[in-house]
Amino acid sequence: MFNGAADFAPSRERLRRSHRALIPHIFAADIADRIHAALAAERNWDLCYRDGGTDATLFAGDHAALDVGARARKLADIAHAAVGRYAYAYDHYPMIDRYLAARDDDHPLQQLVNVFHSEPVLDFLRALVGDAGIRRVKMQATRYLPGHFLRRHNDTSDSNEERRYAFVFNLGRDWRADWGGLLQFLDEAGNVIDTFLPTFNSLSLFRVPQWHQVSLVAPWAEQPRYALTGWLTP
Repeated sequence: MFNGAADFAPSRERLRRSHRALIPHIFAADIADRIHAALAAERNWDLCYRDGGTDATLFAGDHAALDVGARARKLADIAHAAVGRYAYAYDHYPMIDRYLAARDDDHPLQQLVNVFHSEPVLDFLRALVGDAGIRRVKMQATRYLPGHFLRRHNDTSDSNEERRYAFVFNLGRDWRADWGGLLQFLDEAGNVIDTFLPTFNSLSLFRVPQWHQVSLVAPWAEQPRYALTGWLTP
C-alpha cells in the first residue's frame, strides 16, 4: 500500500524534531490513483459545517438538491457566522460511520477502514510516528471546494478520545498554492509559522495539539481538494 521505494527516515526525523512533517509520495502510485478515482467518483458527500457555536451537517441528499445559488447562499451564511469564532465548512464522506452502518460493504471508501486497521498498515504508521501504542485510525474522506475553509484550532477533543497525531493524506490533483486550501500552522499569537501545500500523494502528519487551519479555497481553484483526514489514537 505504501511506497516501498521511498526512504521515510528523513520524514521520521522531521516529525521527531518539529512534531510535523509533509511526506511526499506516501502511497504506491497505483494505490494513490485508485483512492483518487474513488474520491472523484463519489457523489454522496455531506456538507459539514459549524453554525455559530454548533456543529451541523447538511446530508448528501439535501446538499445535492440545492441549486448553485442556494449553495452559494449557504456558504455565505456559514462564513458570516464564522466571524470571530472557530468555524469550518467542507464536504465529507463519513467512512467509519457508513462502514459501521454496513450501508455498502463493497464501497471502496468503506473498504479502506479495514485496510487502515490491518496490522501491516498500523505497523507502518506506528514506526512512522514512533508510537507503538497506536491502535485506531479515525478517518473521514474530505472534499474542499471553492468557499470551503477550516479556521484556527488545535484538534483537542471534548470527548474522551485521545488524539495523538493528526493526518491528511492529500489526494487532490495538481494543487497550486494560490488556490488556497493550505494547511497552515500557527503560534500562540496567531502568526503563520509553517505551511504545507497539499500536493498529490503526500501525507501531512503532525502531533496533537498544534494550532493550525486550512485556508479558504479560492473561487478559481480548478480541482477539488480531496483527502483522507483524521487522527491516530490508542
